[in-house]
Amino acid sequence: MMAKVRRMLGVLGVLGLAGALCAGAAFAQDLAQMDTGRLVVTGEGRVAAAPDMAMITLGVRSDARTARDALAHNSERVATVLDGLRAAGIAARDMQTSGLSLGPNWENRVVNGQPQNLITGFTAANMVTVRVRDLSGLGAILDKVVADGANTFNGLQFDLQDRRASLDKARHRAVLDARQKADLYAKAAGLTLGPVLTLTEQGGGARPQPMFAREMSMAADKVPLAEGEIDITAQVEIVFAIK
Repeated sequence: MMAKVRRMLGVLGVLGLAGALCAGAAFAQDLAQMDTGRLVVTGEGRVAAAPDMAMITLGVRSDARTARDALAHNSERVATVLDGLRAAGIAARDMQTSGLSLGPNWENRVVNGQPQNLITGFTAANMVTVRVRDLSGLGAILDKVVADGANTFNGLQFDLQDRRASLDKARHRAVLDARQKADLYAKAAGLTLGPVLTLTEQGGGARPQPMFAREMSMAADKVPLAEGEIDITAQVEIVFAIK
């Protein structure tokens, strides 16, 4: 009987020792996690560049008594504008119809003493987006399309034909900015930076914003434009280990 009790106590002792070892390993792992942390920072890089192209959205709007006449007159004037753009050196791939509409014009009138909404005619409109790759001729092109019949203008935006080089430079500056912030925070908090755990690009680069800086050189009878510069931006998020 005593021998059986001693064997049971021995088994319990081994199990207790194993449990203690497991608990000790888990405690050591928790201590290791407490000894290391993470620092998350964001960085931004900007590059100012002179644009080398422009996107313009222009169009033709025509009114007539009937829908057929409005569409026919408008189509004829749009064809003249497109022919003028081709003659100015704009390639077919740089012209695209971006809007086409046809609708009635309503007018409130009193008929037999009763107010009524009557159709007085129709309006046809056609919008075209044009990419101008030679900015030296942009003012002359705007002047020409108006002379050819364009009577609506919905915006102009400067850009770069190839943004990759400027965007890569902005990305590089964004990483340096994040690293500088991380060093500053770690030093101020008395911490030591560890390796980079993750690096993520945010947003994929912002659209260029105009910075009107200088006026393009054009003849006095052309449309004056301020070419200026555009901003290419990049943002990154970097997670550093800290000890």
